[in-house]
Amino acid sequence: MHKVVSCISGRCAALTGRSSCLTSLARFHLRSGAAHQKSAIKYYMVDIPEMPPCSFKLEEYKGMSKEQMMEIRKQNCMTMKITYYKKPVFIHQGYMQWLWDVDGKRYLDLFAGVATVSVGHCHPKVTAATQRQLKKLWHTTNIYIHPELHEYCDKLASYLPDPLKVIYLTNSGSEANELAMLMARLHTGNFDIITFRGSYHGGSQQTMGLTAKSSCKFPIATSSGCIHGMGGAVQYPKNYLKEAYKLVRQTGGICIADEVQTGFGRTGSHFWGFQGHDVIPDMVTMAKGIGNGFPVGAVVTTPEIAVSFVKASHFNTFGGNPLACAVASSVLDTIREDSTQQNSLHVGTYLMTQMAKLRDKYEVIGDVRGKGLQIGMEMVKDKGSREPLPPEAMSEILEDVKDTGVLIGKGGVHGQTFRIQPPMCITREDVDFFLAVFNKAISGYTDRK
Repeated sequence: MHKVVSCISGRCAALTGRSSCLTSLARFHLRSGAAHQKSAIKYYMVDIPEMPPCSFKLEEYKGMSKEQMMEIRKQNCMTMKITYYKKPVFIHQGYMQWLWDVDGKRYLDLFAGVATVSVGHCHPKVTAATQRQLKKLWHTTNIYIHPELHEYCDKLASYLPDPLKVIYLTNSGSEANELAMLMARLHTGNFDIITFRGSYHGGSQQTMGLTAKSSCKFPIATSSGCIHGMGGAVQYPKNYLKEAYKLVRQTGGICIADEVQTGFGRTGSHFWGFQGHDVIPDMVTMAKGIGNGFPVGAVVTTPEIAVSFVKASHFNTFGGNPLACAVASSVLDTIREDSTQQNSLHVGTYLMTQMAKLRDKYEVIGDVRGKGLQIGMEMVKDKGSREPLPPEAMSEILEDVKDTGVLIGKGGVHGQTFRIQPPMCITREDVDFFLAVFNKAISGYTDRK
């Protein structure tokens, strides 16, 4: 049977060196997470790196206690068993590249809600656009004609090469990938789908069939016959996608680029990951950064494939919601106005270069890879064996980094890769702070070992 291939293209990230948190007051980040003036520093340990300043005025937290939240999480939040840390982070507020917990401790967010916050937490431009739309119209379905949907589709289409011009809006990346699978099967008449080892394409019944990461799968059969952000920011070999696309199309298949994590300038060199490989897919799926954290997704395809989709009626209650379209439209404007893609390129390249120095310094850092602000740091027992660093060691390092004020992610087939996928507004100053924190955490781990 002919195959339909679903490929993620490129680890893409782009940056623009913009910090909206500036102040002339010199401050120091302490182990408690508070920022104190220089006069108070003598009372604290001086070996902790200085956190870049931020003048954002934090709202006082007046909500339920941490103990209440943990009890509710345990009793009522069935799917909420996952926490990265032994001492969980209780997030209260965010602004640009910063997050604050309920105690007022500030964190540099280098994971962006799993590569989702693209232009910055509560970015003023996106917040203003959201507020304007909230006052006008929250919801109507796409059975009616409303300007927000059509203005956004026209704007999004301008960022994609011909013939990728037909857009279906969804609520999430999982839904976008499900819809792409349906459209691909309708158009080709084929069923089987090829994905990559270590891949992740969503948590729904259909997309779990595409997912090759065992920790994200349940022990039941899925309805699928059988990208790389969760897999540890894996880069494709040169010309790999070109050859893969060629082979698939020769056998009557079509190629789908999952840009849920790599799209919207995150790779820096290009707006879409697939552009860095000189290919044009038949379909592109996207979510996460498309709405800067607002639940939006999309499938973009060709007019030829879109025609095959009229064999039945397709209706989505919230896809193309006016509020979602207003948010997503503002994100595109902000990426352009703030030079976010260019910042990803420049700051991301600097980060990669400096992380490579840490790789050369420490035996436990086996590889640094990625592009722009989609970066993975693979941790190993030693460079000779290249065996994955054990989960308990990864957790130990992650906890130390968090306690010093930085949030990063984990991924990889064995959970051995630290993921750096921050809001694309981070600066070189932020990078230097992270590098000092990470260096201290790795040094502490190797000393204890």
